[in-house]
Order: sequence, then structure tokens, then C-alpha cells
Amino acid sequence: MTAAWKAAGLTYNRYLAIAARTVRRSLKEGPRLASERRGQMDLRFAKWENGKQGEVKSLAQANNEALAKAAEK
Repeated sequence: MTAAWKAAGLTYNRYLAIAARTVRRSLKEGPRLASERRGQMDLRFAKWENGKQGEVKSLAQANNEALAKAAEK
């Protein structure tokens, strides 16, 4: 028997993110606000070339820039 998240075409990490968001939204106002702040992430990355670190960028910002470039084409 296959897990429901797998049958729905989700990865386990995506399934956990959806479940966590659902639980956070079901809480009362005070605990909900505190848990939503804990649930936010800010991922950053940098490209390395010739042993030197390049500019550090926000992953969300880089994705938005890539989507904008793709929309122009």
C-alpha cells in the first residue's frame, strides 16, 4: 500500500510542509502567530568559482528574477 502523499505526487518534504502549515493555521491567534514566525525561512546561496565565494543571494529573490526573465522570452 502506497502512502497517500506519495499517491498524490508529493515529496515527503512537501507533504510535511503542507501538514505543518495546516496545523499552524488551526491554532488560536497567539500561538498561531508565534508558530508562523518559526515557520518562515530565508534561504540564501552563493556560487563558488575558482575557490572564491560569489555574491550571496536570497533564493526567493533569485527565483523571482529567473521567472521574470523566462516571462520576457
